[in-house]
Amino acid sequence: MSAYGHQMEQMYSAHSLSGGSELRRSSFVLESGFYITSFVATILVAALAAAGLLLITLLVSLAMMLQSCQSSHAGIIELRNINDEYNYCKVYSLHAKLNNLEGHHFPNLCKDLAIGYIKGGQYARDLDSTKSLMDDYFNSVRPSDDDLDVVLIDIDGIVSPNLHSTLLQSSIDNCIVEAKNLKYMFVLRLYTKLQAGGWSIILLSREHVKHQNVTINHLLSAGFRGWSSLMMRDDADSSKGNEFFSRQRNVIQTKGFRIKSVISSEMDALTVDDRGIRVFLLPDPIFDKFEQQTRT
Repeated sequence: MSAYGHQMEQMYSAHSLSGGSELRRSSFVLESGFYITSFVATILVAALAAAGLLLITLLVSLAMMLQSCQSSHAGIIELRNINDEYNYCKVYSLHAKLNNLEGHHFPNLCKDLAIGYIKGGQYARDLDSTKSLMDDYFNSVRPSDDDLDVVLIDIDGIVSPNLHSTLLQSSIDNCIVEAKNLKYMFVLRLYTKLQAGGWSIILLSREHVKHQNVTINHLLSAGFRGWSSLMMRDDADSSKGNEFFSRQRNVIQTKGFRIKSVISSEMDALTVDDRGIRVFLLPDPIFDKFEQQTRT
């Protein structure tokens, strides 16, 4: 072998030894971390952002649902309280009517509810419901040709001699005027319809007969005309409540008239034993009780 070949062999051997040594050394080295491309990194960041946004949306939705649930429960509790108070005042008012109480003191909480009863339109709706009941009845019956079938209407609280003075003294004047106007218009339309249907109408009042002329003037100015009779309390009549109206009905029937219906907003006029007489209770706000309370 030439000198050149020997030299090349030595160099190759040295190179081989050096490479083997490096190979052996690299086999003991551990890589830390991993390599990803920019595209994969973009997708990963977008996924994390989407997951975070979804989590935030979920938290916001849960918070809104919780708030809505709390508000709903609060509304139910508030409505329940209002209904409880309304029912209490309704029973209180009914008790006053049944016992014909005058000038008694209503609980203060009933005053606000009574105002809301008018302003919220519930009184008008109750009048409409009563009208439907009356229409059903009077559409099913007809007066006889002998003009002896009559309808009795209690006019107290609708048209009375002291109506205007009462309104001037009221502390809740606007609501009282609104309520009384609704009731007045309701009864006037009913009165007109009954007359058009051929019914004879007798008007009843608890007022003394000495107020007859004033009462008649108020009736005429309010649009009530053509009634068959106006019955009021005379000097010899000291009866009250149910007894007064019972005596008046007896007088009417003694004269040969047949009472087919009695219409009033007070219980004492509607307590009748004859099942052939249809009675109608007009819805009536309790403002008159508050008026009496402020005047006492």
